[in-house]
Amino acid sequence: MSDTVEDEKFVELNYKVIDNKTGDILVTVDYPLGYVHGVNDVMSEEVTKELYGKKIGDIIEVSIDTAKLYGERDESLVFTDHIENVPEEYREIGMTITMENEEGVPRNFIVTRFDDKTLTVDGNNPLCGREVTFMLEVLSIRDATEEEIELGGAVGADPELNEILDRAK
Repeated sequence: MSDTVEDEKFVELNYKVIDNKTGDILVTVDYPLGYVHGVNDVMSEEVTKELYGKKIGDIIEVSIDTAKLYGERDESLVFTDHIENVPEEYREIGMTITMENEEGVPRNFIVTRFDDKTLTVDGNNPLCGREVTFMLEVLSIRDATEEEIELGGAVGADPELNEILDRAK
């Protein structure tokens, strides 16, 4: 049994996302991310390549092009409205508001600022337009079960890095 990251191994990671410009930690995980290496595309190809052959305890740092992950920042997804048009429960920085377009497709918007007169929401991913580095630590490696290989992750889980990143503030 190999103790290195390779295809069809179940791997658990901790990670954080660091803003290259400010050094601020933008995202950390509260629980390990588990996936089956070489089967689940939960992470970018650059990260997957860097993890190959790593052992428990190894830490990697990978710069990620957020434009490639999320597209270019779109200022048409930033809206400001009169505060009286916004229910009180949404008047909090970081609050996520889900809205639908004309076709009924939902999109999350995050409250980025408000004062006594206006509230601004942004529909761009919070990492969009930033230069970031993912710092990942390998926590565990084991042979994946057949069911995990089929699912690409832990049975009963749905690891989706973009969902995690969408919660970044």
